[in-house]
Amino acid sequence: MNEWRFLLHRRWAGYLLLTIVFAIVCSALGSWQFNRRTEALAEVARIDANYDAPAVPVAEALPEPDAFDIDQRWQVVALSGEYLPSEEVVVRNRPFGGTTGFQVITPFRLDDGSVFMVDRGWIAQNSEGRPSEVPPPPDGQVEVEARLKAGEGRIDGRTSTGNEFATIDLEELSERVGDPSYTAAYGVLVQSGADAGEPPLAAARPERDEGPHLSYALQWYVFAMMGFIGLAWAANQERKALAETSGSTDAATRAARKRKPKRRDADADLEDGVLDGREASARAERSG
Repeated sequence: MNEWRFLLHRRWAGYLLLTIVFAIVCSALGSWQFNRRTEALAEVARIDANYDAPAVPVAEALPEPDAFDIDQRWQVVALSGEYLPSEEVVVRNRPFGGTTGFQVITPFRLDDGSVFMVDRGWIAQNSEGRPSEVPPPPDGQVEVEARLKAGEGRIDGRTSTGNEFATIDLEELSERVGDPSYTAAYGVLVQSGADAGEPPLAAARPERDEGPHLSYALQWYVFAMMGFIGLAWAANQERKALAETSGSTDAATRAARKRKPKRRDADADLEDGVLDGREASARAERSG
């Protein structure tokens, strides 16, 4: 285990901390994608349950005019009464078919005297950016059907100008009409046949699409695991590098140790040569 002791260094503790933070962020993003998928699946379920269901009276669907359950989205309601064309407004910056225009919102006075806001459809803008001509709603007593949607509320910094609204703000529309009104939900007019192809244009059927949230969620969890895999790979690479460095040092030490006896042998030869020279000198002196 000594070869892994470098992991106790403060530097590697920092690497581990960064990897854990990265994994936490990736896991949070994965959970967020799972939550978005859950919401998308719930919307698909609402479309399946409500969009083509038989109409029910609006007073039965919304017994409290200021309350709306999200599970009622796209529920079809029956309306009986008359339009109030003098109170009609348009909502700007509404996309349709790759361009922008206006949504036509016409208050509808029900037989009981309350007012329900009806989205009659989309109209294009003219060359000056203003609403094109809006065909009037039917006169007198009519019976229509609409699909429920929640009001949009008010956006800070975006206000109404005359009969042009920034959002479908039911509270402001109610104040404009002055009669008791439904302030939590409005209805998208159900159109069929030739009426659907004439302005105001009917809204397209919502798509039953859960989106790519599942694959995105799995990708984020894979990224989290890859962080630890990458950390382990980097640690192993450093272990190998340290082992190679240690191996080179050991080899050099062993080589040095092998060379030392050779130096000692050379010294012994030198000493033998000196002794031999002295003996030769002594013999010469005795001979002389």
